Amino acid sequence: MNPDDKSLFLDAMEDVQSLKRCADIHWQPSRNTRTRQTLNTEQLDNFLTLGFLELLPLAEPLAFQREGVQQGVIDKLRSGKYSRQASINLLRQPVEQCRQMLFSFIRQAERDGLRNLVIVHGKGREEQSHPNVVRSYLARWLTEFDSVQAFCVALPHHGGSGACYVALRKSDEARLDNRERHAKRSR
Repeated sequence: MNPDDKSLFLDAMEDVQSLKRCADIHWQPSRNTRTRQTLNTEQLDNFLTLGFLELLPLAEPLAFQREGVQQGVIDKLRSGKYSRQASINLLRQPVEQCRQMLFSFIRQAERDGLRNLVIVHGKGREEQSHPNVVRSYLARWLTEFDSVQAFCVALPHHGGSGACYVALRKSDEARLDNRERHAKRSR
């Protein structure tokens, strides 16, 4: 590496902060403390597809919004204004492992009544790179969950284009609780 290359690299990396090494999945404390179920039965029920995949261009950001989701919700999701309740790290995992981990992660989040998730999938420099393959599958898999209302690229401090925010539908329990809370106010 010549001195000019090193200088350019150091200039480009000056505002980069190192990520703390952590477990693959990080759960924030939740008010809802249901017991965790084993993953063995879930793996049998995993409906996430593999097979042929058209890779997403690197320049195309991950984004999805179900019909009926309000634009305000999407804007808040994009700007990272929802608190992160759980996250999963899929970096350097084989695609099948990512598929199983994601399925278990989303199902557990649904059981726990969580709504706002972060998924770290990594950044590739080439379209054929492993992180872009995982990212492309992730774009397909997340839409296969009825509970996923929207997802988009995370802010730089949460992983940037190597991560995404995911908004899950409110559980029936949370919807009822919300209805009761608002009904008490209007009386």
